[in-house]
Amino acid sequence: MTVPDPHPAPLLEVVEYTDPLCPWAWGSEPVFRLLRAALAGQVQWRRAYCILFDHDDDPAPDPAAETAWYARYVEDISAHTHAPRAHRLSRVAASSWPASLVAKAAEAQGTEVADRVLRRLRESVFVLGEPADTAESALSAVSGVPGLDVGRLAADAASADVLEGVRADRAEARRPVEEVLSVRAGTSPHPGTAKETPDGQHRYALPTLLLRTATEHRVVPGWRPYEEYVRAVTELSPGPLPAHKPPAPAEALARYRTLTDPERALLTDGGSWPPAGAVRVDTGNGPLWLHPEEAAARPAVAPAPPSGP
Repeated sequence: MTVPDPHPAPLLEVVEYTDPLCPWAWGSEPVFRLLRAALAGQVQWRRAYCILFDHDDDPAPDPAAETAWYARYVEDISAHTHAPRAHRLSRVAASSWPASLVAKAAEAQGTEVADRVLRRLRESVFVLGEPADTAESALSAVSGVPGLDVGRLAADAASADVLEGVRADRAEARRPVEEVLSVRAGTSPHPGTAKETPDGQHRYALPTLLLRTATEHRVVPGWRPYEEYVRAVTELSPGPLPAHKPPAPAEALARYRTLTDPERALLTDGGSWPPAGAVRVDTGNGPLWLHPEEAAARPAVAPAPPSGP
């Protein structure tokens, strides 16, 4: 007699195509955090690191001009997403590989640790203005994450297995489903049409969620409201999402360690803010709130805003 598996695998897989240094992915964090909380234990959620800044990208002839242009680009995106942005961006990231390898390696230490590692890597560029684009800066950015074995992380990030995993992610991102090759703009400033690569291929725009069962799939590309993700989930798994009760502000900050104002609105029950001991970090587009233990553990919290004209 076959004994039923007491812990069967979820029937729905969610693949998040992303990059630690992508501004649209950073702006989507509030909605994705909420969706992951609502679907906890109901789906298999996997991140695929797509390498936004690749090794073979042509170097900028004028790095200062490129940085100024990219800073304006990030500022425009943050006007749509309301995500924090750095007061000053030191440079455009030279490569997504180091951060992606560290983020992928962190998965071996559990979902909670991996989530916090990825968050630190995102904040390196969008809060601190210093993109984690080398192995040393990526490991430094995640120092002090609770429960993280940094020595193991460094070894794993340098391993052949993790390199092969990120290479597989990059290749997978360049085999997008047909629906994203031509996406109607609608009302989104970033509808998520697949991007053409220098070699004539296409890759998913970042971020993109691909939801799939054994027989069907749905894709939600670009920057989208929460309701579009819920619709895709319910089309594949009929019935309402499990009830999700937002935690009190202090509980949410303890869980997530850092919260932006858009996240505070989505992920808490709207109680009194800020929680006792919360550390406010002002950015170029609203504050980032840190749990006091997170603020104490950070290698750096944030640079001071620029002075003068």
